[in-house]
Amino acid sequence: MTETISSPTGLPAEAGATTPAVVDEVLLSEERIAVASQRQLIWWRFRKHRLAVISGVIIILFYLVAIFANFLAYADPTLTEAQRSFMPPQPIHLFDNGTFRPHVLGVEGARDPQTFKRVYVENPEDIRPLRLFAHGYSYKFLGLFKTDIHLIGVDGAAAEESLFLLGTDQLGRDMFSRLMIATRISMSVGLVGVVLSLVLGVTLGGLSGLYGGVVDIVIQRLIEIIRSIPTIPLWMGLAAALPREWSVVQVYFAITIIISLIGWTDLARVVRGRFLSLRSEDFVLAAELAGAGTMRILFRHMVPSFLSHIIAAMTLALPAMIISETALSFLGLGLRPPAISWGVLLQGGQNIQAIANAPWLLIVAIPVIIAILAFNFLGDGLRDAADPYGR
Repeated sequence: MTETISSPTGLPAEAGATTPAVVDEVLLSEERIAVASQRQLIWWRFRKHRLAVISGVIIILFYLVAIFANFLAYADPTLTEAQRSFMPPQPIHLFDNGTFRPHVLGVEGARDPQTFKRVYVENPEDIRPLRLFAHGYSYKFLGLFKTDIHLIGVDGAAAEESLFLLGTDQLGRDMFSRLMIATRISMSVGLVGVVLSLVLGVTLGGLSGLYGGVVDIVIQRLIEIIRSIPTIPLWMGLAAALPREWSVVQVYFAITIIISLIGWTDLARVVRGRFLSLRSEDFVLAAELAGAGTMRILFRHMVPSFLSHIIAAMTLALPAMIISETALSFLGLGLRPPAISWGVLLQGGQNIQAIANAPWLLIVAIPVIIAILAFNFLGDGLRDAADPYGR
């Protein structure tokens, strides 16, 4: 007769069965999960989504570039020079006669007598060493105090006249410096637009789902009217309505507010559906019986119950906002020069002649693509982690 030995967990321990050490580890893991908070469960599951974690790091880097844009931009992004028109990207040489010495070579421009194009040739005798934390044009660091320190510069020469990492545009403006400033504008438009859309979507969607009846009908009809308006004719009308004498800041805030007023409808419908299912829950009825006001029930009790879903929706809405600004500015319906955004920079490469003569103008499309993909992967990871009990 075969004797069965019971393990401490009550399960039979047969040949080849799990060892007690492994069983203890599994029990500790289950106990850790049982006492974990919702935030911990979401974070643990999000960490398993490697692509989402990498995308999150990329998004953080983008916003660091946006915050320190002036520090990273070594040249004045508005400075023009006709003698440097359509200069190609300038390579950085790391070694000089076997010695590690990052430097660039001086560039000399001349007119080709046959094609009449301006040709640029590096002078190997003109070595210009690079240095960190160099002096350059003045700006306000984080909008707090004035400084002229930049991440990189050129020893013994002005960076505007010596350093062209991504080349120049038709007016001789440095593309690298303009790209840094454009990243700040485009990324902030998306962030501010999503925050405003979040406030409108949660408030109106929550009121629609919480009250129902006439309030629900009015808000839903308003959403349907906004969604039925053709996008391109609307933007063409708004572009014509914005006064030409408005400053860059005024146009920036106008574009941000308009994008927000159009983009809140999707989130409002999601919030409404969630509130319709939550308003009959016991904790909502208990809050009403305790005398809590509508706004307190809305933001204190109901919104936190699906806050992770709202965060995921915000993350997925951010790329749509960025694409809207970029596309509209590219078409001349959004931000316009002298404003600097991704869409404004892409305007310089919207004709065949510019692409043929200066293909580096399309480099701006690379950060746009990377940012949009990163936001989408991050949103997917947050959406999957929002339900930590799901498989």
